[in-house]
Amino acid sequence: MTKVDVAVVLALLAAFASAIGNVVRQRSAQEITDREVGHLELFRLSLRDAKWWLGAGGAIANYVLQAAALALGSVMLVTALQVTALLFALPIYTYLTKVRVTRREWAWAVLLAAALAVVVAVGDPDSGASRGSLETWLVVGLIMGPLLVFCVLGARYWTGSVAAVLLAVVAGSSLALFAVLTKAVVEVVRGGVVPLLLAPEFYFWIAAALAGMIFQQSSYRAGSLNASLPTSVVAKPLIGSVLGIVVLGETFDTTRPGLFVVAAGVVVVIVATFALARGEAENVTEEAIESGRIPIIDAQALAAPRRRRSRRQDSTSGPAGLARSPRR
Repeated sequence: MTKVDVAVVLALLAAFASAIGNVVRQRSAQEITDREVGHLELFRLSLRDAKWWLGAGGAIANYVLQAAALALGSVMLVTALQVTALLFALPIYTYLTKVRVTRREWAWAVLLAAALAVVVAVGDPDSGASRGSLETWLVVGLIMGPLLVFCVLGARYWTGSVAAVLLAVVAGSSLALFAVLTKAVVEVVRGGVVPLLLAPEFYFWIAAALAGMIFQQSSYRAGSLNASLPTSVVAKPLIGSVLGIVVLGETFDTTRPGLFVVAAGVVVVIVATFALARGEAENVTEEAIESGRIPIIDAQALAAPRRRRSRRQDSTSGPAGLARSPRR
C-alpha cells in the first residue's frame, strides 16, 4: 500500500470515530438542560454528562486518526473523506434508536459515496508544505477572524436556525483550521517536545480543537439540527480545502477536463451531504420529541418543518404528537 492508500484508510477510520461522537453528542446537547445557557456554560454542563464523554471519546479518536492520516496525505484528501462520517452515522443511529433509515436516505448515501470517490480518484490531491508562512497566516487571520467574530455575535442577536447555522460555520471553520494546523504539529513533534512547545501552531491547534467542540455543541443546542449539522459537515472540508491550497500550496493533480469533473463531483457531494445530514437531523429530532427528552417549547421549534409537512399531507389532522409529548 502507498502512503496515500494508508491515509485514505486512516481518514475513513477517523470518519467512523467522528460518526460515533457526533451521534452521541447530538443527543447529549438536546438532553443536557432545559435552560437557555451560553457556549461555555453548555460546555461546562456537558463535562458532567457521561454520555457527552462517550461522544468526546469518539471525537478524540477522530482527531488522533486524522492526524495520522494528515501525516501521509493532503488536507484536501483527509477533510473530504471526513464527510463519510454521515454514511457511518446512519447505521449507528439506527442501531442506537431502532429508527429505520429510509430508502431516500440510503440513496443519498450511495450518491455521496460515489461522488466522493470521483473527487478523490480524478482530483488526486497532492500534499503541499507542512507549515504555512507567517505572512499567509496573517492574511488568513485578517479575513477569517472578523467573519468568525461576526458569526458568534450574530448568534447572540438572531435565534433559532440562523443562530444554529452561524455557530455551525464557526465550528466547521475551527475544525478546518485544526486539520491544517495538524500538518504543522505532526512535523514539529518529530523533533521532540521542546520544538513542539516553541511552535506557535501548537497553541493555535489546541485552541482550534476546543473551539470546534464548544461551538459544535452550541450549534446543536441553538436550533434545529437540520440547520446546524449540514452546515458544520460541509464547512469543514470546503474551508479545509481552501486553506490547504492557500496556506500549504496543495494542488489537484489532474487535467483541465478532470478539474471540471472534480467541480461537478464537489457540487454533488455538497447537495448529497445537505440532504443526508438533514435526514439524519430530522430522525434525531423526531426520536427525541417522541421520547419526551426535549422540553415542549424546544420541541415546538425543532419540529416546525416536520409539522408543516404533516399539515400539507393531511389538512384535517391536528398538530403532530407534540401536544402529547410528556414534559420532563
